Amino acid sequence: MAKRRKAKQREARTPRFWGRHTVEAALANPRRTIRKLWVTPDILGTLDLSNKFPVETAGVADLARLVPHDAPHQGMVIEADPLEEIAIEDLLDDAEDGRPLLVLDQVTDPHNVGAIMRSAAAFDALGIVTQDRHAPPESGALAKSASGALEIVPWCRVVNLARALDIIADAEFWRVGLAGEADSSLAESLGPKRIALVLGAEGAGLRPNIAEHCDALAALPISDRIESLNVSNAAAISLYAVAAQRGV
Repeated sequence: MAKRRKAKQREARTPRFWGRHTVEAALANPRRTIRKLWVTPDILGTLDLSNKFPVETAGVADLARLVPHDAPHQGMVIEADPLEEIAIEDLLDDAEDGRPLLVLDQVTDPHNVGAIMRSAAAFDALGIVTQDRHAPPESGALAKSASGALEIVPWCRVVNLARALDIIADAEFWRVGLAGEADSSLAESLGPKRIALVLGAEGAGLRPNIAEHCDALAALPISDRIESLNVSNAAAISLYAVAAQRGV
């Protein structure tokens, strides 16, 4: 695959991940550099590990001190480098008809981004695009919410989201922005075989400039008993709608 720009690691502190699904997915990811693993003795015997990083056995109480209060570590904690950046052109090189792309406009809550990644993996999305300055870094909370999807869903961070949407359009994606005030429903707005779903932060929604870079704006048909959906729920429903329309 041709690289449009040199890949680099994001400058960030070394995150700690916890939980069995999260840690095992990171250990299985050849692109992930593991710095250290802490694990209970009973779980250590079930793992097939290389000797490329330090492994320390620890008790349940000791592991609890390595993670935020009440975090469910399930007997496993790792420190790992953030994954290398992905250029948007390289992400789009792998585009296939029927595989949706998710674009997040200033969605900053790590639990939401992690949950969206989990849905993206479930519906075989091409990847996720966020603006670098207005998205959470890799963290234990995000990875736990993603339940392993952080390791398998490509995550592209860009400087200018509007410019990225232009590049996405050049790759023949139909860009659908989710907006509660839109006159059309999502089902009515899905067009060509390649769909990019653009979602904004809760409350603020899509910024005007980002909405202007969409080919269509669509609303999810929800009851008037509630004002809006959590952005991760909206992403899951939208991904299902795309899959249903494609007959997947």
